[in-house]
Amino acid sequence: MIVQVAGQLLTKELDRVEILTMGGVAYELSVPLNVYEALPRTGDPCMLHTYLVVKEDGWQLFGFTTVYERRVFQKVLGAKGVGPSLALGLLSSLTADRLVRAIREKDVATLQSVPRVGRKKAEQLILDLADKLDQLQLSGAESGVGRSAGPGTEDAIRALVSLGYSTADAEKAVRSAIDGGAKGMSAPELIRAALAKIGGR
Repeated sequence: MIVQVAGQLLTKELDRVEILTMGGVAYELSVPLNVYEALPRTGDPCMLHTYLVVKEDGWQLFGFTTVYERRVFQKVLGAKGVGPSLALGLLSSLTADRLVRAIREKDVATLQSVPRVGRKKAEQLILDLADKLDQLQLSGAESGVGRSAGPGTEDAIRALVSLGYSTADAEKAVRSAIDGGAKGMSAPELIRAALAKIGGR
């Protein structure tokens, strides 16, 4: 089993990267969106935790910034009707922490915010996984891009979702606001900063 790939980052795209190892072997890895956002510049050293999926038509290697993300990916693959593509989509639209929390709390609405996940699929994910994630501790700053957020972050995201934005857009706006200097703000201040980021697109 290939559990880690380290080397020089040759190429990076929204859903895939290529890493050249010291041994001269280049690996192509499929990655969720948050991994792409955390990648260094091309040409720089890069290390990703990996999970290999073996199918009849070939092998596919997936890359993650943390072991926790990889474990969540593996767990989600165990749900009925969930293949690697959908599992990757879930981690791209939601952070690993948020996905685990949504399943534990039976939050159908959050799961439905992910493309290709309807109500039946969301309910199936909850049915198959709600009791199997107890051993996975929410990673906090370890998930996503590894940024430390203030206590108002989750409140700000929920508020933006209640205003009609998708969970993915809300999280992206809040992350952008935090990167722009909003770290440590109260929830109302963070909401205003995130809305400003959305309005400035």
